[in-house]
Amino acid sequence: MPELLSPAGDMECLKAAILAGCDAVYLGGKLFGARAFSNNFSNEELIEAINYAHLYGVKVYVTINTLIYEREINSFMEYVDFLYRNNVDALIIQDIGMASLIRKTYPNLELHASTQMHIHNIEGVKLVEKLGLKRAVLARETNIDTIKYIKENTNIELEIFIHGALCVSYSGQCLMSSLIGNRSGNRGTCSGSCRQKYNLIENNKKLNKEEYLLSTKDLNSLENIGQLIEIGVDSLKIEGRMKSKEYVYMVTKLYRKAIDSYIKNKKIDIDYKDLKYLKTIFNRRYTKGFLFNAENNDITNSYRPNHLGIEIGKVIGSDSNFAKILLTDELNINDGIRFVDNDYGLIVTSMFKNKSRIKTAKKGDIITIPIKEKIKNTLVLKTTDYNLNKKIDKIISENNKKINIKGKIIAKLNKNLTLQISDGKNEVIEVGNKVLKAINRPMTKDDVNERLNKLGNTIYKFENLNIEMDDNVFIPIKELNDIKNNAISKLNEKRLYKYEYIRQEYSINLKNYKKEKNYNIYLSTLKQYEKIKSLPFTHIYVEKELYKLINDDRKVLKLERVMNEYDELDKLLLVGELGSVNKYKNVMTDWSLNVTNSYSVALLHSLGVKQITLSYELTFNQIKQIIEGYKTRYNKHPNLEVIVYGKEEAMISKFNLNKLYNANNSYLEDRFKNRYKIVVKNDLMKIYNYKPRKLENIEEYFKIGINNIRYNLLDEENIDFFIK
Repeated sequence: MPELLSPAGDMECLKAAILAGCDAVYLGGKLFGARAFSNNFSNEELIEAINYAHLYGVKVYVTINTLIYEREINSFMEYVDFLYRNNVDALIIQDIGMASLIRKTYPNLELHASTQMHIHNIEGVKLVEKLGLKRAVLARETNIDTIKYIKENTNIELEIFIHGALCVSYSGQCLMSSLIGNRSGNRGTCSGSCRQKYNLIENNKKLNKEEYLLSTKDLNSLENIGQLIEIGVDSLKIEGRMKSKEYVYMVTKLYRKAIDSYIKNKKIDIDYKDLKYLKTIFNRRYTKGFLFNAENNDITNSYRPNHLGIEIGKVIGSDSNFAKILLTDELNINDGIRFVDNDYGLIVTSMFKNKSRIKTAKKGDIITIPIKEKIKNTLVLKTTDYNLNKKIDKIISENNKKINIKGKIIAKLNKNLTLQISDGKNEVIEVGNKVLKAINRPMTKDDVNERLNKLGNTIYKFENLNIEMDDNVFIPIKELNDIKNNAISKLNEKRLYKYEYIRQEYSINLKNYKKEKNYNIYLSTLKQYEKIKSLPFTHIYVEKELYKLINDDRKVLKLERVMNEYDELDKLLLVGELGSVNKYKNVMTDWSLNVTNSYSVALLHSLGVKQITLSYELTFNQIKQIIEGYKTRYNKHPNLEVIVYGKEEAMISKFNLNKLYNANNSYLEDRFKNRYKIVVKNDLMKIYNYKPRKLENIEEYFKIGINNIRYNLLDEENIDFFIK
């Protein structure tokens, strides 16, 4: 059976997930997680969460899925050591250098490759498997046929997102938030640029009506969960570390029921009433996603970027004080509603039917509610169900989830009282004092049964208790309580398992690169090549079409950062994703591998990468620190490249705006009237920054140890400024 993996943004969400039936939870601490704006867990709360989950037999995975800068490495590893010592079951990680460091330092600490690592093909999976990671969280764009193929041809565990928010860009490959608001998605502070308003512009004309052009629907795999079970997916993951405990409880409950019913009957049992409740708690409309090959026009919801709720009626009349609504569903006092066309929401504090104040209204009722502005005759959505939330809160707070145990107590005259309990995996035997003969009233089996079944605030209940006792014996009540409490305490200790702590020295074999001073360039057009071909560039990076057109020994074939299939290539390549590093031998890596520290540099060099382009998101000082750290640790010089000019690729997406609006030469326009060029190639949409990056003082980069400076040319036609 696959693992059901639920999100936990705080302790209440963790308890809700466990109560609803998850097998594992994933959560973040206060450091190095990709959801910096979630409540997250302090170190003390992490210890509490791990122990609480382990008592219930639930695993805990902690996210450390951001890129790590050189100056953070020591504190990062201290945090990892803390998690390891406190028995976390696995770490979810993005940074390839830190994955290598952890793997070599703590060889039995389980690591999972985050979806931020951009693993989307079999070669990428093979690489992280080679690096010793236990599991790969595949990109949400990976379809079920590819997942099946990967599962059949690798030995690593696969984890798939089945429900929740989708990024429109490939995860780990989006710079939009970083470029627009200086808040990096790769550092856990994504501002949600894809949830903002944009216009699609072609020939200076606006093509769209609705404005949230990049805002995706929520993934929903309930009806297709059986397909993922059949192909052997190891972990089914629900997104939602920033969602409420009510959401976590309801979505986990729905998928628990669906998975269990399919395992038992090969049939998916969907509770549509609960699904409706879930929609009320949170939804952006649903899509099957690229996971199940949804059509391009079914990926986004351009109407609204946040919670929609469910339709419950229509306004049939209003003035500036009251709105009259014909209900198509139930409405209660304290529910939240929104009027669609006005985009106006409120909490219902009073409502009337036939001029009488009421607390509950049902389908078909015509009600009147107070409002603060005149409302159009529009649809009404319920966005909060007060009674539902109250009901779920009560279930969570009461927490009636119990672990079944079996017990056997032996009370033989003049023999030591013995209690044996088992949870099916762990067994405890507790021995007490000798059993005495009763002087007055002897103890009965019913007495023993009643006393032992009083398990108080423990998480256990006896599903079977076998009592073997002689007649006419006396056992003090305190003796029964003590033997029971001691046995339960020992069972708790066994359930709170501890991993063996193993730490070893990190080492890696590296080649030394001589210090050089190279100028490289990426070209998009033949015209650009004709203008620069006489200049002394070391490498000229070009894509497939242009590569065929130019005859130049300096040319290097640039591959995509999304690769769904690989040609057999025996030439120098500039590659943009980990799969290509595994597939090809003669490679240099592009900026999209997100290299931000010296350990990532070392790992890639150790894998045979000849030249490494550093992340766009690094400052000059951070680059300097990488080089200093590398040289100090390894006593060798790295071969690094920095891009100093060009429009950054802000997004790469399987979703295609041009196809949706029948456009060709289009731009995305933000609220500041900045225009981002859209280029579609190989069924991938790329969105470029509206202005080029222009780093100054280039000689300073050479002085600190950078070997290669690169210029990227996209649509620049007049490049005389550049040639000078």
